[in-house]
Amino acid sequence: MEPVLTDILCTRCGLCCDGSLFADVELASQAEATRLEVMGLEIEDDDASHLLVLPCRALQGTRCSIYAHRPRCCRTFECHLLQNVRQGTVGVDRAAALIAETRGRIARVKELLTDLEPRPSRLPLAERCAEVLTEEAGSSPEAIRKHAELKAAMSATEDLIRKTFLGG
Repeated sequence: MEPVLTDILCTRCGLCCDGSLFADVELASQAEATRLEVMGLEIEDDDASHLLVLPCRALQGTRCSIYAHRPRCCRTFECHLLQNVRQGTVGVDRAAALIAETRGRIARVKELLTDLEPRPSRLPLAERCAEVLTEEAGSSPEAIRKHAELKAAMSATEDLIRKTFLGG
């Protein structure tokens, strides 16, 4: 039996769950939101929508710890890269390499973020980066250089994410 593509690619990735692709995901109903909240996941509710806050607390490494109980939005989502592999326009090995490259770039952005703001943060990647970049760079040449490096690294990472995973 041939392994399922999601077993090969998605379990090495987790970017749709870790706050790299999205800041949150819309849930189908109040009942789904309540069920996930009972499992310890962070949910934002307002009158019109129920959002699962990312990074998802059920993500362990690159795998979902509540996979059998994950919300409908997670069951149905397929990133652009997975769609391209299914269509045969991107090979599995190339897809795995793109995932590794993206994860490497994200790791570099997180390293720069930690250099500039060592306090731990559960914000999604883009929000955390924007928060750090809006702060004063300081007057030291090193701080100014780190801010510029973070801005460039995040821009390149967002471009790669957009093209590879979001199809934009």
